[in-house]
Amino acid sequence: MGDEVRGDTIGRGALRGTRTIERPTFIRTKPDSCANKQGVTGQKVVCTANYFAIETKADWHLYQYRVDFNPEEDRTMVKRALLSNHRAQLGGGFVFDGTMLFTHQRLAPDPMELVSKRKHDDQFITMTVRMVDKDAIKYGDQTYLQVLNIVVRKCIANLDMTLLGRNYYDPKAKITIPEFSLELWPGYLTSMRQHEHSFLLCVEIIHKVLRQDTAYDLLRLAMQRDSRNYQDIFRNEMIGQVVLTSYGNTATYKVDDVDFTSNPDTTFDMKGVKTTIRDYYNSKYGLKIQDSRQPLLVSRPKARDERGGRDGPIFLVPELCRMTGITDEMRNNQNLMRAMADRTRMDSRTRQERLMVFQKRFTQTPKNAEELKNWNLSLSKNLVSMNSRILPPERVLFGGGNAVTLDRGPDWTNNFRNCSLLATSAISNWVVVGLSNAQRDIQEFVSLLQKSARGMGLRIDQPQWMNLDDDRVNSCVGVLDRVLSRDLPQIILFPVSNNRADRYSAIKRKTYVDRAVPSQVVALKTLRKKGLMSIATKVAIQMSCKIGGSPWSVDIPIKSTMVIGYDVCHDAKQKTKSYGALVASLNASWSRYYSSVTHHQHGEEIFKDLPMNIIKAITKYQQHNENQLPNRLLIYRDGVGEGQVNKVFSREVEDVVNALQATYGEQAPKMAFIIVTKRLNSRIFLGNENPPAGTVVDDVITCPEKYDFFLIPQSVRQGTVSPAGYNVIYDKSGLSADHMQRITYKLCHLYFNWSGTVRVPAPCQYAHKLAFLCSQNLHGIPNEDLSDLLYFL
Repeated sequence: MGDEVRGDTIGRGALRGTRTIERPTFIRTKPDSCANKQGVTGQKVVCTANYFAIETKADWHLYQYRVDFNPEEDRTMVKRALLSNHRAQLGGGFVFDGTMLFTHQRLAPDPMELVSKRKHDDQFITMTVRMVDKDAIKYGDQTYLQVLNIVVRKCIANLDMTLLGRNYYDPKAKITIPEFSLELWPGYLTSMRQHEHSFLLCVEIIHKVLRQDTAYDLLRLAMQRDSRNYQDIFRNEMIGQVVLTSYGNTATYKVDDVDFTSNPDTTFDMKGVKTTIRDYYNSKYGLKIQDSRQPLLVSRPKARDERGGRDGPIFLVPELCRMTGITDEMRNNQNLMRAMADRTRMDSRTRQERLMVFQKRFTQTPKNAEELKNWNLSLSKNLVSMNSRILPPERVLFGGGNAVTLDRGPDWTNNFRNCSLLATSAISNWVVVGLSNAQRDIQEFVSLLQKSARGMGLRIDQPQWMNLDDDRVNSCVGVLDRVLSRDLPQIILFPVSNNRADRYSAIKRKTYVDRAVPSQVVALKTLRKKGLMSIATKVAIQMSCKIGGSPWSVDIPIKSTMVIGYDVCHDAKQKTKSYGALVASLNASWSRYYSSVTHHQHGEEIFKDLPMNIIKAITKYQQHNENQLPNRLLIYRDGVGEGQVNKVFSREVEDVVNALQATYGEQAPKMAFIIVTKRLNSRIFLGNENPPAGTVVDDVITCPEKYDFFLIPQSVRQGTVSPAGYNVIYDKSGLSADHMQRITYKLCHLYFNWSGTVRVPAPCQYAHKLAFLCSQNLHGIPNEDLSDLLYFL
């Protein structure tokens, strides 16, 4: 890592070569009740995935030794240098963390004495190497994983790529997008762990987005926007951003703060001499800092950085920090996102070809060939394959007893031409608020809305019209105040000139926080698109759902079961604040839902909120089901990172179980608690194509300590499909693995904002939609009177 300002001194960054053997935090979450986690239903197929096996011979073992130095030596790097003189005697390949040495060969004699001369003082050092245990480390022990990980990371480091954060990128293969001043650096994200039958290396092809602008450019823009409050603006924009420095060795840093009390003329002690940051960069790198008044960016070490030797904050000069990633404004630029997608999207065949390029590069690089030979290891020549299944297509149920069995097509919107909605309530008291100069477009759309609704068995009467001369925020709020001061309508349709976030937020806060009236915001440009009848159909379905309607369902084989989704989103304005949203089914067809939102400052409070909200949902279920309680709960928990699984497993589940026992008494319901993971690096292939919707993988790339499976619920025509992962950490549901997989797939059909399958079960998608709305737009808790409506669609 290159030099950077570190507290009161300037020094080198954390040594990337530091290798400390630490036990991973993987915990066993597989319930004792899970005797078999493989399903049986469906068409059997053989899929491959983006994993390579780490291959060893049958007699391969890992041994652990302790190394003592006489006289004592505290510096790990010096210890390594002393040991490296005896590599041949230590088995060729070895890992040493400063105290413990690991090798795949049993050393003789035991103990072994080695002598090396220390370079800086020519003193001879005696090293005594003793075996810790008489037996080799047991296969599958987590120390195996740590040692193999170190060997693999060393090999990846030999590929002549640039380490940014934890991943390696190839700047020589960069892709430029000049029209948007962007560069894309291709790279590899790798991770290794013990999977069902062996250690597997997961390899995902990724891209790092680099921009031409610097942090200093953002500072100047903030000053131009508001010279009085520019510090707050700049700090809010920078915190959480990742910047790149290219002096010395290229490196990236996450910005944790901005120090406006320091600048490039701030002095620090460098080997007993006071020098300024400006002079240091000039003498060290030949860089001339132009603005002496700019503040410094602060990057604080994480726990893993501290373990690697980084013991204080790093101060960075904005002029020298290139921005990475994309902003929300860039994300909303469809042309930019399309340009990026065109350059990074890979179909199944291309992705597999790129993975095989990695395999050859990894194994054929001369340094790697020698390293693997020293360890007697190899990387499999082919991607791993596994037996998989394609679940049967689902039957979608509509009103009037109509049903359609899907043929794995993308959606069933066209079926509404011949089928009615499952359950509807007439929209007889509603308001349209629109711009006076767009009345013709709005009226034509309302007519189409009514026509499409009639075809689906939904009655939409004539609305009350409210005209606006302009749709500035104050104008929109003013007209809503007038509408909401009378008898509250069932729903408000609000066509707006564009997708301005502040206007949208103001409308939603007024209708969802101040009052309890569902609202439907639609951009005028949408009303002028081709295929307007299809758009009108989708809007009519949304409006029906928002007032309590149910458009469709699927065959539900289990009775008296409540399905629950829970997700958490961080507030866009107040970074320390989060919103947890729970959405739970209220009826047998899983087509009516209750929702509840709580906010909290710290993640710990989630453990109190979830049980409380589940009990509130059960109470609402009673009201909808003749005072009957659900006999079974299936809880799908989203928003859980790998590092949070232990807390969810040890605290959240226990609190939910205790709350249910307090409510039910001795007749506690059957329950399963499933962690849902959307952001996976796993990719699954069927030949050179994407697997079809309904593909389940529950072996080989799953983990032995989990009751887990992968599910692909969508058919993807462009790019490579991404599965969702499911980890059942508590299971007293009485359901088999096959039932769990099939029910999960059914739930992916019940998200009413899209007449097709979605990536995760509908309750999870609803919970995410609601938590996102609260964190991005409402910045508050919705009105309780809306709780049994899907108003947030």
